[in-house]
Amino acid sequence: MSKKKSISLLAAAIAMAGAAAPAFAWHGHVTRVQGPFGRGYIHSRSVSRAPGSVSVNRNTQTNGGYGMATNRQATWGNGTYNGSATHTLNNGDSIGRTTSVTRNGDGTASFSTTHERLNGQTNTVSGTVGRTPR
Repeated sequence: MSKKKSISLLAAAIAMAGAAAPAFAWHGHVTRVQGPFGRGYIHSRSVSRAPGSVSVNRNTQTNGGYGMATNRQATWGNGTYNGSATHTLNNGDSIGRTTSVTRNGDGTASFSTTHERLNGQTNTVSGTVGRTPR
């Protein structure tokens, strides 16, 4: 391999490594809107990422006292996935869901999802799925 080609490949590899996403990252923003007669809202969002996980938080509040906060989280790795979402209103009522999936050693996967309603009732669906024979 020529020296010029080797240097070009090395430069490309360094550029690609530098452009890779960081292992841990956080970002967020806040938006505030003000309208006539005191109407308006404020909205915030933040995202936190790490290898095998992500967390997203959102919050919207109006000047009139209404609002909702949302928290979503997910983790994955080693054949498993766990995710959840919770939505909470200003009066304390909340709804949410959780999901978990596990890869079994026999080519199947087990799952479970639970939904929680505003009235506190929960509904769970679970089972095992397998590969479709070809």
